[in-house]
Amino acid sequence: MNNLPKIAISIGDLNGIGIEIALNSHKEISEFCTPIYCINKELLNQASKFLDIKIPENFKLFETIGKFILKPSKVCKNAGLYSFNSFLDAIVLAKEKKVDAICTLPINKESWSKAKISYKGHTEVLRDIFKKDAIMMLGCKEMYVALFTEHIALKNVAKKIKTKKIINFLQDFYSCTNAKKVAVLALNPHAGDGGVLGKEEKKIEKAIKKVNKTLGNSIFSMPLVPDTAFSPNSRKNYKYYIAMYHDQGLTPLKALYFEESINVSLNLPIIRTSVDHGTAFDIAYKNKKPSNKSYINAIKEAINLSKK
Repeated sequence: MNNLPKIAISIGDLNGIGIEIALNSHKEISEFCTPIYCINKELLNQASKFLDIKIPENFKLFETIGKFILKPSKVCKNAGLYSFNSFLDAIVLAKEKKVDAICTLPINKESWSKAKISYKGHTEVLRDIFKKDAIMMLGCKEMYVALFTEHIALKNVAKKIKTKKIINFLQDFYSCTNAKKVAVLALNPHAGDGGVLGKEEKKIEKAIKKVNKTLGNSIFSMPLVPDTAFSPNSRKNYKYYIAMYHDQGLTPLKALYFEESINVSLNLPIIRTSVDHGTAFDIAYKNKKPSNKSYINAIKEAINLSKK
C-alpha cells in the first residue's frame, strides 16, 4: 500500500450511507490507492456495530476530533458538524501534501444548517479556503456537466447571468479541462426566442464570442436550446456541457448516468472528487447495500487527476 496514491476520505454525515459505502468498498479501493479516513476510532466503532460490518485491519485513520451518539437516518447537528470537521481535516492533509487528493462522502445540508455552518456545500468551503472560483462539474466518462450557478433559488438565477462572470467561468473551465468542444446551455426556453422569452441569452452569447475569439477557436457553442441539448444526436457531438443552473444540468445527467456519476471540483490547487449522491437516510443502516459505483469512480478519478 505504501507506494500507492494516498487519498484522504472525508467521511460525510455518519447518520447516512457514506460510512457503510466506505467500509464495504475498502478492500476494492485498497488495490489501487491508500485511503486515509478522516474519522476517529470511537465513532468508527459505533458505525461498525450499528452496521454489523467488521472494520478492516488496514483501515487507516486520521483521527478527526469529535464525540457524539450516532442517530442512523436522522438529521443531527452533531453529525453535521463532524462531517464538516472531517472535510476540513482532509483539506489540511491535501494542502500539506500528505495525500495526493481528497474524496468526499455525502453531507446533509440540513445537518450543516443545524450545526450553524454557513456554507451550503463542499464547493463553497473550498472557494472560501483557497480564494478561488472553484467550478462544480459532475458526470462520468460519457458526459460531464459544469454548473454556472449551483445551490441558489431558481428565482435568483437570472440575476447571476452577467457577461463578465460568464467570461471568467468559461476561461477557467477551458484552462482546467482543455476541452475541444463544449455545449453551453441557454437559460430560457427556446434560447429566449430572440429576446421574446428573455434577454439573458444576449449576455451569454456575448461572453461566448469573447472567449472563443481569445482562444482562437470555436470551443464553446452558442447558447443551445436546453430541452434538446441532451438529445442522443447532441450527445454524439458533445461530452462537456455548461448549465446555467443546478437542475437544468443535473436532471438529464442523473436520468442517464445516476449510479456512475461523480462530482469534481475544478480550478483549485488541490484535487477533490466526490460521490454524486446524498446521504440517503431512507436506506441508511438498513442493510440495503447502497451502490458504491459513484464512490469507486470518484476515487479512480482523484487518482487520475493526481497523476496529471
